Amino acid sequence: MAFAPVKFVAEVRAEAARVTWPGRRETLVTTGLVLAMAAVSAVFFFAVDLGVGALVRVMFTGAS
Repeated sequence: MAFAPVKFVAEVRAEAARVTWPGRRETLVTTGLVLAMAAVSAVFFFAVDLGVGALVRVMFTGAS
């Protein structure tokens, strides 16, 4: 199977032309949602970490 760079580039260009690229608004909304979900996840895992840390502290030091 031979590799034809010119044919490959032509096929890549044709495929890229068929792609539906998101608009500016869709990109901003999606980025905002990703950042919001990352913040929610960070808060959730921070709270879980505090809870597990407190539980481990109680287990190893006794109820204080």
